[in-house]
Amino acid sequence: MPRRQTPFVTGLYYHIYNRGNNRQSIFLQPENYLYFLRGVKKYLVPVADVVAYCLMPTHYHLLVRLQTSEFLTESSRDENAGARNSEVSVSRAMMRLSVSYTKAINKRFERVGSLFQGQFKAKVIQNYHYLLNLCVYIHANPVKDGLVSLPEDWIYSNYLEWLGQRKGTLVDCDFIQEYFGSPAEYQELVMQFLKTRYVPDDMSMYLFD
Repeated sequence: MPRRQTPFVTGLYYHIYNRGNNRQSIFLQPENYLYFLRGVKKYLVPVADVVAYCLMPTHYHLLVRLQTSEFLTESSRDENAGARNSEVSVSRAMMRLSVSYTKAINKRFERVGSLFQGQFKAKVIQNYHYLLNLCVYIHANPVKDGLVSLPEDWIYSNYLEWLGQRKGTLVDCDFIQEYFGSPAEYQELVMQFLKTRYVPDDMSMYLFD
């Protein structure tokens, strides 16, 4: 597996995403979305806090904050050891998630070969301006792509948890309260984005390549 140009570092936020190989669908039935989310809980949650997520028919978005790596030890002498070990931890978790999900889909639909477009992508979020805008972009994605009329109608994201309309475990309530205030305030931000469809030019580097 090639070394990433931007290593994972404990405590930082990352946009993790991938799409189907040749832009094909990766979620074909409702239970596929649920299976993937169970995989996120099993493999990724032990090493990263999920802040926002949205699963789309052909791709997924995960906004996460890295936890203290299970591989870090007090005996680490290299100042870059934390970044390397966090990279191993997250990469291993995402590899297990991808392999497990691909095997399940291939078995269920009697298909063979890769499901995803290569290795998952990950981009570090460098400041809170980008972080807050990315949350809005992720939750607005189903409306932007014409799947539903309102973001709360798409059940395969944690937008309903952000609004306090559904209880779920893949959500960071402390993050929401700290940076967005009330659910109504956040909902207004999402709806304002959907009215303008404006994405700052400097945000493009954090979205799909």
